[in-house]
Amino acid sequence: MDAATQLPTVGMIGAGQLARMTHQAAIALGQSLKVLAGDPAESAAAVATATVLGDYRDVEDLRGFAKGCTVVTFDHEHVPQDALRALVAEGVDVQPRPEALLYAQDKQAMRTRLADLGLPQPRWAPVDSIADVEAFGLPCVLKAATGGYDGKGVWMCDTPGDAEAVLASGLRLIAEERMALQRELAVQIARSPRGETAVYPVVETVQTGGICTEVLAPAPHLDPAVAEQARHIATTVAAELGVVGMLAVELFQTSHGLFVNELAMRAHNSGHWTIEGAETSQFEQHLRAVLDYPLGSTATVAPCTVMANVLGGEPGGPRLDERLQHLLAEDPGAHVHLYGKAVRPGRKIGHVTVRGDDPDLLRRRALRAAQWLQEGE
Repeated sequence: MDAATQLPTVGMIGAGQLARMTHQAAIALGQSLKVLAGDPAESAAAVATATVLGDYRDVEDLRGFAKGCTVVTFDHEHVPQDALRALVAEGVDVQPRPEALLYAQDKQAMRTRLADLGLPQPRWAPVDSIADVEAFGLPCVLKAATGGYDGKGVWMCDTPGDAEAVLASGLRLIAEERMALQRELAVQIARSPRGETAVYPVVETVQTGGICTEVLAPAPHLDPAVAEQARHIATTVAAELGVVGMLAVELFQTSHGLFVNELAMRAHNSGHWTIEGAETSQFEQHLRAVLDYPLGSTATVAPCTVMANVLGGEPGGPRLDERLQHLLAEDPGAHVHLYGKAVRPGRKIGHVTVRGDDPDLLRRRALRAAQWLQEGE
């Protein structure tokens, strides 16, 4: 416990925008959030007074960071398994546990486990040669088994030449069938060590160049039976894999039903809308879950909520501060979250959330606000 507050200290490995927004939730709960950052300029390190500099791949740095923490959790999945298992062996409460986190770190392990559970997913196979890829069938999607995010580590391959270029990287790869999508969905569930769960409404996510650019909550015109299937998939994954904390299940919706795309065991971009759009934000919920506190309500506070990501634009135009002031003046109902990150083209530097009754109007407002902050026009 924190000596001053007599409340728990949560250690979060990683200091990106997810840790920054978790820090905001921790303040309201009175929790102390300690973050492990690789650089003092990282998003959360700029605001969290309890910041420790270190390398998340170094077990000694992790040991030092874990001292004094009630529980250790993550804002990314890239911490090596052997380091996490060493912490657990020494009595550190790591949530989610390494044996669960593995399925968010390794897509081949995830696909194998989901198959064991009988959950719907695209046809897939491990591949390490052009013969393997051709036997699987082209066109296909090649994915790095580990390390990919925001469209990185995913390649659309139409020809043997496309596949050979990816295979030359030497990465461990899996091939997946290229599915005809109606849209992409996501469902988030929180689970505590005692097994309590709380499921958020199913949302629609819109991807541009492999990066999530919009989230529509709840997913418009979603058949209740499909929504129930999505919730069932998420509940099954959380329980069977022993997830603790937030779990995001990304789904493909097709004319043949739902198929699991990927898993994330942390707060997730598809849940940023919950800060203003739900009774309990995903960030507060994650803290409650890893501390084994009672979970909060996932009820929505408005009929519709739309979130649009703000990506870094090209240099030029009005300063970001000037853009922010104009946006707040023109759309006082827009909720802006900027992450304090250096602006680079295509980098997520913030998001905008709007809520109300008309999903089409909300979407136009959110996209217009994000474009203004990104491009200054």
